[in-house]
Amino acid sequence: IAALRDAGTLVVADAKRGDIGSTMDAYAQAWLGESPLTSDSVTVSPYLGFGALAPALDLARENARGIFVLARTSNPEGGGLQQSSAGGVSVAQSIVDDAVAANADGRDTVGLVVGATRDHGLDLTDFNGAILAPGLGAQGATAADLAEIFAGSTELLLPNSSRGVLQYGPSISALREAAMRDRDEIEAALAN
Repeated sequence: IAALRDAGTLVVADAKRGDIGSTMDAYAQAWLGESPLTSDSVTVSPYLGFGALAPALDLARENARGIFVLARTSNPEGGGLQQSSAGGVSVAQSIVDDAVAANADGRDTVGLVVGATRDHGLDLTDFNGAILAPGLGAQGATAADLAEIFAGSTELLLPNSSRGVLQYGPSISALREAAMRDRDEIEAALAN
């Protein structure tokens, strides 16, 4: 992580941390404070309540970093919980709505994790942050799927193809070629 950050690469730590009180504060310090794990942003889980993410949100704002909150993930097992209704709104949509409210101050510290593997069923109209979209490659989503799945929300879309690229390692040149190939396919798909 340190080597990447020293080279000017933005680091999104896919830690999926979420807890309450002092434990969440410790996670926030590890990923968003100053430590060997310090990253530009970290994925967090809101399933102990969006408010429980306050230590991470506060520290991200303080250090000009960000958090990506799990809303509608790419794993099929998450659908039952994330699409269940709470007061007439899906759990995933309530997370989107909380993220919209958290970004209302204009700092756009909160991004969302929304899987690229299926129609997410979310209203992202008012969301003004980045969207981390896992699921390309090994999980089945293609670059061509992105324009349809994220129609109207592609400006700050960050598609992710970790296993799709990493399968070409350990050769650095092969990894670079795979990443560039994915980048070109995504840019072409979203340009249409």
